[in-house]
Amino acid sequence: MSTDPVEGWLAAHGGDLVRWRRDLHAHPELSRQEVRTTELVMSELTAAGLTPRRLPLGTGVVCDLGPTDRPLLALRADMDALPITEHTGLPFTSTVEGASHACGHDAHTAILLAVGKILASVDELPVGVRLIFQAAEEVMPGGALDAIDAGVTNGVGRIFALHCDPRLPVGTVGLRSGALTSAADHVDLQLHSAGGHTSRPHLTGDLVYAMGTVITGLPGILSRRIDPRSGTVMVWGAAHAGSAPNAIPQEGRLRGTVRTGDHATWALLEPLVRSVIGELVGPLGIRYDLSYFRGVPPVVNDEQAIEMLSRSVAAIGPSAVADTPQSAGGEDFSWYLEHVPGAMGRLGVWDGIGPQLDLHQPNFDIDERALTVGVRALAGVVFGAGQNT
Repeated sequence: MSTDPVEGWLAAHGGDLVRWRRDLHAHPELSRQEVRTTELVMSELTAAGLTPRRLPLGTGVVCDLGPTDRPLLALRADMDALPITEHTGLPFTSTVEGASHACGHDAHTAILLAVGKILASVDELPVGVRLIFQAAEEVMPGGALDAIDAGVTNGVGRIFALHCDPRLPVGTVGLRSGALTSAADHVDLQLHSAGGHTSRPHLTGDLVYAMGTVITGLPGILSRRIDPRSGTVMVWGAAHAGSAPNAIPQEGRLRGTVRTGDHATWALLEPLVRSVIGELVGPLGIRYDLSYFRGVPPVVNDEQAIEMLSRSVAAIGPSAVADTPQSAGGEDFSWYLEHVPGAMGRLGVWDGIGPQLDLHQPNFDIDERALTVGVRALAGVVFGAGQNT
């Protein structure tokens, strides 16, 4: 076996890494229902001689190892699946109707489990390590807040994570200092009118017209009230009202998201959205109820943490480090970064041949060669951490 603990473990147990990922893929569990996944992680870490603990809500795992008199570094993976029916046709396709790992969390969990096994086999680590297997990343409010409430960031100096990226080729990890993702909030607007006949809109509140005004007006006005360099975008995802062509309905509903890449702008969005909707609907005689759900802040990568992750990734190969743009997507790893500095990298999972399928699609899959890349990247951060902390 190689004297390098990472390469030695991969040579001897690389099949376990793939087996874990495929087992998790075949048995996806939705947010806060990750009971089987939690049991698998608990069992494998215990078999490695570690002492994992379930998080208080029953799903999710935290496990400390290494010296207690040195800085503590945390590694995080998310475990939950999406309510999407899988269409990949893989031999290990989801066995759960209406649920699948269409975002790569099966890979994230398998990678961190392998890293835990490797670290447990080493006599002395340069830093203390906390493994965080988080539940419920795909919902808001997400499981990161539950984990933080349970104390997983206490004493942590830096925290790291990876996320699958089907836009990057396997063998690469996309790194970026500063904002990597965006804040993502949900808007749910219920509109109310007395209703009436479409021949007499002047005798009632024209609810569908009001909806149209908000649909076009809110994104447009926000684009004039907010610095465009902030990467702020408002998009509607659902609009429902009425059933008859000649009747003005009494009820309507709009739902959408507001996203921004700027942390300071995120703090301003809710009051601004509320003000603009009031200004748009006010003259039209329509009553409304606005529910504004503040989602997640942007993931803002710490410069020194990115340097640590970059050195680890660069050691994998001369072309392993890749540039990556800021995304408009949300990711609740950002909540950890509100408490401790850290960094997330984007793990390339595209095979370089087939189509570049997006996350959250029913036919999403990964090139499993990315699993060993992820293990090398996260384990390398630990082994190189002595010179950085």
